[in-house]
Amino acid sequence: MAILRPFRGIRPLGTCVSEIASCPYDVLNRAEARAEAAGHPLSFLHVIKPEIDLPDSVDEHDDRVYRLGVENFNRLLAEGVMKADAEPCLYVYAQTMDGRTQYGLVGCASVEDYRRNVIKKHELTRPDKEEDRRRHIRLSGYNYEPVFFAYPAVQAIDEIVAGVTAAPPVYDFVAEDGIGHRFWVISDPETIARLVELFAAVPSTYVADGHHRTAAAAGVGAELQQADPHSTGEEEYNFFLAVHFPENQLRIYDYNRVVKDLNGLDETAFLQALALRFEVQCRGTEPVRPTRLHEFTMYLAGRWYVLTARPGTYDDSDPIGALDVTVLSASVLDPVLGITDLRHSKRIDFVGGIRGLAELARRVDSGEMKVAFALYPVSMQQLMNIADTGNIMPPKTTWFEPKLRSGLVVHSLRN
Repeated sequence: MAILRPFRGIRPLGTCVSEIASCPYDVLNRAEARAEAAGHPLSFLHVIKPEIDLPDSVDEHDDRVYRLGVENFNRLLAEGVMKADAEPCLYVYAQTMDGRTQYGLVGCASVEDYRRNVIKKHELTRPDKEEDRRRHIRLSGYNYEPVFFAYPAVQAIDEIVAGVTAAPPVYDFVAEDGIGHRFWVISDPETIARLVELFAAVPSTYVADGHHRTAAAAGVGAELQQADPHSTGEEEYNFFLAVHFPENQLRIYDYNRVVKDLNGLDETAFLQALALRFEVQCRGTEPVRPTRLHEFTMYLAGRWYVLTARPGTYDDSDPIGALDVTVLSASVLDPVLGITDLRHSKRIDFVGGIRGLAELARRVDSGEMKVAFALYPVSMQQLMNIADTGNIMPPKTTWFEPKLRSGLVVHSLRN
């Protein structure tokens, strides 16, 4: 039931790939992206985050930013460092981090699948962030960056991918963060047809990372279809770029919280309030990580604590009520710390688990924050259960790593 479509990928020459490939647009802020792209004129950051090439006085949503992104991409094409494959292909993209490798099948997903909820979501999108990506797509006519999808693992697909990846890759490089990236082209028509056939039996795919890019790509595709009175549904704009990973190869990291103050409480009163909802154990000055669902660790005044949620603070029969982010909000952030709106409160910040527990302690020890909470990571099964039941996760619940590299392949919306 899920559509996987081959396409004529626009790709870097092998000799240029490590210079072109970049972090995705939303991982770095403007200053960080400018610093990373400095001295690297081919970096794809000049395409997906073109505000780095303009003065800070130019707003990142200024029309000049979007036009410059198109100019920078056209320059890569004109210089011949990126070019389109001659025929529609599928691709395999492998990422290796900390000795673990995940293999993604690169092909186009369907705007119609997004509309019919075959592509399932678990997060809300912000209209301003969605519109930012839409403007890039509308003006350029390209999906510059892929979205990151998961799907229930299929052994027959795994076997084909294993056969493809037994051959040497067309790209093989290690980025500056130590993550390895390899890429293969699947051009054999029979192999492509078999993968498309197998994928058609996959009941659903899941947006793992990139809800705004997915919504933007599907939205622009729908706009173009509505504007085309002769649309057959097979035009290239009805599809968008995605990397599909089997769910059993993915790892979700914890997404932790740091809070600026104790809402008027001193440390003793705060610990007493926590004891009403948690078993609280002080573990000293050495970092402690949660070991299971409904167990949290907390850093306060130079000490680490283990907080074990008491029965009644969670509901394992409810996909949302079972989430530890829900438990923390309902038992601590809202009633004790007075933080009711995670999306807009200036008193709370979020730290991806990839940064480690030391980052939580650093932000508290610096005086910037007062308390930090480390959470047990959400599982892929929890994510899929929430998406399958039409629920939406609270903000900042999942952190996927490694991130997809941008610039390895681009999809044109033109036939």
